[in-house]
Parts: sequence; structure tokens; C-alpha cells
Amino acid sequence: MIYKISDLYDLKHTLAADYLSRFVYPWEALSGITDMIFKLGASLPKNEYNEVHPGVWVHKTARVYQSAFLGTPCIIGAGSEVRHGAFIRGSALVGRDAVVGNSVELKNVILFDHVETPHYNYVGDSILGFYAHMGAGSITSNVKADRKNIIVKDGEELIETGLKKIGAMLGDHVEVGCNAVLNPGTIVGREAVVYPLSAVRGIVPADHIYKTADCVVPKA
Repeated sequence: MIYKISDLYDLKHTLAADYLSRFVYPWEALSGITDMIFKLGASLPKNEYNEVHPGVWVHKTARVYQSAFLGTPCIIGAGSEVRHGAFIRGSALVGRDAVVGNSVELKNVILFDHVETPHYNYVGDSILGFYAHMGAGSITSNVKADRKNIIVKDGEELIETGLKKIGAMLGDHVEVGCNAVLNPGTIVGREAVVYPLSAVRGIVPADHIYKTADCVVPKA
């Protein structure tokens, strides 16, 4: 089963709810994230958000370390923390109570509320659902080695995306172990767990544990 947005995410937990509701599959939303953030940022209440420089909005309760870089456009939600050396290249919507950690790089992403990318993560061209967590060193790989368009596959089912850059789509409450690599076009269903050091490709079913490509088991 190739998961749709409605299968993966509770849209109550992101400022991008209206935007995401226009699409069927999550990767369809990637190309418009930049424009969406600019429009959303301009509508944010000025008594809650500071526009710290043009196109960068930070909630007054968020904590951004001095050494962090916030590229245009981005929104940092209430109670979130952007730690030392974080590199937000731009086009990043970071939800409430989220963590963008030491040496983490974000680019063209939507992070729902309570997402944690706390240590040495690269997250590009991806959408991470409510309470999704990426362990230290885990990354989303967003470009194929041959630079061809990405095809999302689940067994015999496949969808031609027409896109050269897609990272990973993590459903709500997904847990990704340390140093795992999520290959281009990976989709991880709600409540699934990915073991440390895994190289994941394709679809991980909801409520399953990905140990290896040949060992994906239901959660007990």
C-alpha cells in the first residue's frame, strides 16, 4: 500500500494543514513549500511571531541558539528549539515544541509539532509527522545516484512521481534509529520503528518494525 497524506498524518498538528489537504500523496506538496511558507509567514500574528529578518518568522517562545543559521523562508513554531550549529537552508516549516539539533541540516521540509531531529541529521525534501523522531546520525537521502526521477514503490505497485528530489515521508509517531539511511522516496507508516543502521527503501507498513529489508515484522 502506498500511503496517502490522510493515511500518514493528523493535520491538526501543523500550520500547513490547509496546504497539505490539497494533495493526495505527500511528495506532491514538496514543490510548493517555499511559496506556502512565504504566504503563511505573512499571515502569522505579529504579537506571537517575530520576523527576525525578511522571510524568517520565529515564535516568541522558541529558543534559537546564536550559532544557528535560519535561511529564507522558514517558520519556527512555539516552544521549539534550534540548537548550536543547526543549518536551516530554507523552505522549512518547523512546528510547535520541535527540536532541530546540533549540526542538523533542513531543506524544503515540513516538520509537524513535536518532531525531533536532535543530532547530526540531514532532512531534505521530506515531511515528518507529529511526534516523529530521528535518532542521531539518521538521514533522508533525497537524490538517486543516477539522478533519475524517483519512483515510489510497494511491491508491484508503483507511482512515477516526476521528481528528482524526494527524501522521506514519516507518518505520525515514527521512530527512526541512529545512523539509519532513508533512501529517496521512502515512506514510513504511522507508529512504525526503523532499526539503527538500516538502509530503508520503499514502504514501511504502519505499526511495523523494520529490522532489515527481509525482516519487517508487526509490532507486538
